[in-house]
Amino acid sequence: MQPLPFAIRFVVLCALLWLAVVDVRVRRLPTPAVLAIGGLFFLNALIVRLSLRDVLAHLLLAAGVLIICAALFAAKMLGGGDAKLASIIFLWTGPTLWLPTLTLVSVIGTLVSLVSLATRHMDQDLDQHSLPVRALAMFSGARGVPYGVALALGGGSVIMLPALLPLILAR
Repeated sequence: MQPLPFAIRFVVLCALLWLAVVDVRVRRLPTPAVLAIGGLFFLNALIVRLSLRDVLAHLLLAAGVLIICAALFAAKMLGGGDAKLASIIFLWTGPTLWLPTLTLVSVIGTLVSLVSLATRHMDQDLDQHSLPVRALAMFSGARGVPYGVALALGGGSVIMLPALLPLILAR
């Protein structure tokens, strides 16, 4: 893979990791950051000369995911930021990688949900406790499940994998 597409994917991964931290801390995913990640998809598609047909396939998948997630949001089963982020993740991964992405996000999401459930009664103001205990308390399900963590980690892994495979296989 060329250096520029690798760099774009790395920036996307870093932005997703930042969003995961923000989601844990404040349970919000800033729309400008999510849109910037989506914009980087189009820059990447232009640089790697993705065909118009492929770009449309990615867009259709993202639109379908957004519709499904909007329904989950309306049913109060998913946050609005999570819905937007999910559509952007699937915009990036596209029709060929949607199933591995969904699987990985689901597995990580299950783990995040279990941690949130297990910590739902932890007090957020644990100043006297150690940093790991305070960090764990931030996952408390009392404030909702930070599903952006699963989207960021799972989606970011699948987005970065095509850039890393040539480096790994070359060794």
